[in-house]
Amino acid sequence: MKSPRSARLALGYLFLSAATIGLTATFAPHTFYADFPFLTHWVDLLPPYNEHLVTDVGGLYLGFAVLLAWAAWSLDRTLVQAVSAAWLLAATIHLAFHATHLGDFGTGDAIAEIASLALLLIPAPIAIWATAPTGESSMASGPQQG
Repeated sequence: MKSPRSARLALGYLFLSAATIGLTATFAPHTFYADFPFLTHWVDLLPPYNEHLVTDVGGLYLGFAVLLAWAAWSLDRTLVQAVSAAWLLAATIHLAFHATHLGDFGTGDAIAEIASLALLLIPAPIAIWATAPTGESSMASGPQQG
């Protein structure tokens, strides 16, 4: 393994993001809708409010939080790769949606939202790299047991 510390930091960052979003959206869905990200109110710019949808999204983020914490704890290479790939897919789709729905956002909020979502694409590749065996620079050889 190249860098267990880097893997844990990257996965921990994603865990904190997923847990924060997941807990708020699951247990305070209207607060999440009306106030997230707690300083600028971005979610309510994409109406209408739907409690079912918000709590489902919260549950999905909590599911990711569990897997990210498990991966950070165990550093099992297959788990790290799987949860990182799943996160990258979900985060890329999320970023693409928001990048094309900025009509009601002010310039500063639009830049901040896209930047914050883009930053969530960085830790997963770091975790994949960090859990690769020493001397392996890519996943080109396919999945291997760690």
